[in-house]
Amino acid sequence: VQLQASGGGLVQTGGSLRISCAASGGTFTGYSVAWFRQALGKEREFVAAWSLTSRRAYYSDSVKGRFTVSRDNAKNTVNLQMSNLQPEDTAVYHCAAGRPIVSSISRPLAYTYWGQGTQVTVSS
Repeated sequence: VQLQASGGGLVQTGGSLRISCAASGGTFTGYSVAWFRQALGKEREFVAAWSLTSRRAYYSDSVKGRFTVSRDNAKNTVNLQMSNLQPEDTAVYHCAAGRPIVSSISRPLAYTYWGQGTQVTVSS
């Protein structure tokens, strides 16, 4: 399965943006899908995930209430709707697919497939 993230861009503080992850060579069926981000000079961090096992979404504390992850099975995409964006949200956002157990939903090593990422920049 190949993943491609898209939809990133430049947005002002408080603005909204939706990024998407498209799968090719396969579908998201049978996989949990997550979003991670990596800011310049920082480690990759978990943002959000949709768990196939528990059939629910998980969010990091830093984005809870502002970001929403959703799956569009008809289009074979997973979307991340981001609102009230802040400068600290600036990063390259990567999507990932895999079969992690729920307790590992936020761990990068639990995912098998990764997209190249899309840049999100929030201006202050």
